[in-house]
Amino acid sequence: MTIVETERLALRRFELSDAPFVLRLVNEPSWIEHIGNRDVRTLDDAAKYLSSGPIAMYERVGFGLYLVALKASGEPIGMCGLIKRNGLSDVDVGFAFLPQHWGRGLAYESAAAVLDYGRLTLDLSRIVAIVSKTNLRSIRLLERLGFACEGTTSVRPGEELLLFASDATNA
Repeated sequence: MTIVETERLALRRFELSDAPFVLRLVNEPSWIEHIGNRDVRTLDDAAKYLSSGPIAMYERVGFGLYLVALKASGEPIGMCGLIKRNGLSDVDVGFAFLPQHWGRGLAYESAAAVLDYGRLTLDLSRIVAIVSKTNLRSIRLLERLGFACEGTTSVRPGEELLLFASDATNA
């Protein structure tokens, strides 16, 4: 099910058949460094990650992380979406892309489309983002999207993340 399309991208709900792509993405060194090790080592692990993560969130709240694919070829290149996490009062935007697709504006394009979807379709007035302090590329992207740093937060014990926020007035 396609959720959002942009000039170059199509964002759709994940399916269990996306497990091979997810296995590759979550084991990228950049994912492990900035998002964390999810102990996804096999296709079965990736399918469980999808079913207990994005797919379960679609069923629970009606939105979640989406697979981002190039429209021209259908090639999956990353994920981007909205997440309702325990421990955060607001919905947050999340994104991750294969490194060979960095630097082309694709993360910005997908995140901007997801934010519009959240505001216009889901009627979210405030969206946040959490990011590791060392993830300078993501911090710059969030600032470019109109987010402002509000301080720090933690969603897992012993982890301090920067908390960025965007509302309808600074979108």
